[in-house]
Amino acid sequence: MNYAQLFSYYESRLDEVGEEPESLAYTFRSVKQLSLTDFVLLLPKEVAAEDERLLEEIFCQLARHYPAQYIVGRVTFQGLDLTVDPRVLIPRPETEELVDLIKNENQREDLAVLDIGTGSGAIALSLAHSRPSWRVSATDISPEALAVAKKNAEQHQLPITFIQSDVWQKVTGKYDIIVSNPPYIAREDEAEVGLNVLHSEPHLALFAAEHGLAIYRELAAGVATFLAEGGKIYLEIGYQQGQQVRELFQKAFPDKRIRVLTDQFGQDRMVVIDDR
Repeated sequence: MNYAQLFSYYESRLDEVGEEPESLAYTFRSVKQLSLTDFVLLLPKEVAAEDERLLEEIFCQLARHYPAQYIVGRVTFQGLDLTVDPRVLIPRPETEELVDLIKNENQREDLAVLDIGTGSGAIALSLAHSRPSWRVSATDISPEALAVAKKNAEQHQLPITFIQSDVWQKVTGKYDIIVSNPPYIAREDEAEVGLNVLHSEPHLALFAAEHGLAIYRELAAGVATFLAEGGKIYLEIGYQQGQQVRELFQKAFPDKRIRVLTDQFGQDRMVVIDDR
């Protein structure tokens, strides 16, 4: 049997259990460190015994709804190679859009930035990497998540200040930019979550009470204490939460501009609070 035939066999089985067939090739290529060209050239060849075992192992993990990124142990975010494992959420492309927005709208030097609920550190690290003059701090309620974020910061030699905190609990100081991609999935919406996410990614970072709005309420209630004069707030939201999150922050900041922005798919994905 050649590689193309074996991939086709396993990919059809992954499709049957509701997993993305493409995740098999992605994982195999990542583990073997194969370029796309090398992978294509391999397909008509007879499968080596060690690769047959490897493909079976990868298939079994994927079929149990274990994410490909956790098998590989890393993900690329804003050009940075980040360690990920079940202690943290896997960073999503829509969060890269949030980071791009922050960078595009803020060209000043020497800004103080706070990332609340940093997880793997993806937002904080990418901002610190792109804007080395910014002073970036990052919080998370989970010490396990912070351990991953610190490892990523050390790997890229980025000077992030990490704080273990439940939202505002241990935060001090004033910040020009406060950003958060908090848990925002309502428990009643579990059925919309992919099985690999539901079975493997940390629920603490996925789900929030009050129909997914609980952390936004906490953010809105306390953010004025920590926002510098003229400061901005950037939030990632669920695609159905734009109007509700807008209203929460409009009450907290009646004189500020509240923007609900869409992602590349045209869905509400970001809320920005700034001066008019």
